Amino acid sequence: MTESVWVRPGRVCAVRLDEPPRVLSLGVGVHGTTSPVDVFRLPDLWQLHLYRYSAELVVDGVLHAVRPGHVSLVPPGAEVRYRYRGRSEHLYVHLRLPGAGEPVALPVVQDAGARTPAFSEVLLRAIAAAPSSPRRADAEVWSALWRLAELAEPAGRDSGPHASLAGAVAYIESHLAERLLVPQVARAAGVSHNHLIRLFRAETGGTVVAYIRRRRMERARHLLRESTLSIQAVAAAVGIDDLQAFNKACRRELGASPRAVRAGG
Repeated sequence: MTESVWVRPGRVCAVRLDEPPRVLSLGVGVHGTTSPVDVFRLPDLWQLHLYRYSAELVVDGVLHAVRPGHVSLVPPGAEVRYRYRGRSEHLYVHLRLPGAGEPVALPVVQDAGARTPAFSEVLLRAIAAAPSSPRRADAEVWSALWRLAELAEPAGRDSGPHASLAGAVAYIESHLAERLLVPQVARAAGVSHNHLIRLFRAETGGTVVAYIRRRRMERARHLLRESTLSIQAVAAAVGIDDLQAFNKACRRELGASPRAVRAGG
């Protein structure tokens, strides 16, 4: 069955999600290191991206300003142009959709906001599963597409957390490997230090620092179990350069040493 696609150029696309997609390629893409501009077109494949950077994205002549936590779904045949601001990393999936079911209208670019961590984890599971279980990767990407559909529902946006909190969460998610200070996160979210603290306490019941610590260890657990990275590399990937400190953090937050977590403990 051929894919049925209608598009308002560069802004909205229609997808049919009653059957799982077929993933052709996925991974972590790094751009902006050799050229500040990329221009390309994939004639037969959809492109799903979760961004960890700020850039300009032009889809069929329509400009979108993307930033950490934004997700794009570009239909086959659309011309895509990126203008980067230095080294730029994103999670990507190139896929085919089966064309079964009722069409669901999705914006080409959406802000995942506070849902960014969950969306990221789904795509990371797909990337980890692809080499040994391609159909599981298809299923994880299918789940990600349905999450996009939920994100596009107006009621879901109205009931979501404060926009500044969503911006802070997206910034934290894209900078877990770096040193993160609360004032730095507040500036990225466009609010004061104290206001950010109040937003996090109201939404999560805890502090900004506790949230960062929890997200780092959740990502560490994922990398320990799903990747072949060394323990030192996992520690660095979550912003903890000292192995002794990483070992203590794993025991405190995950209840086991890094080696035990990797072994399934």
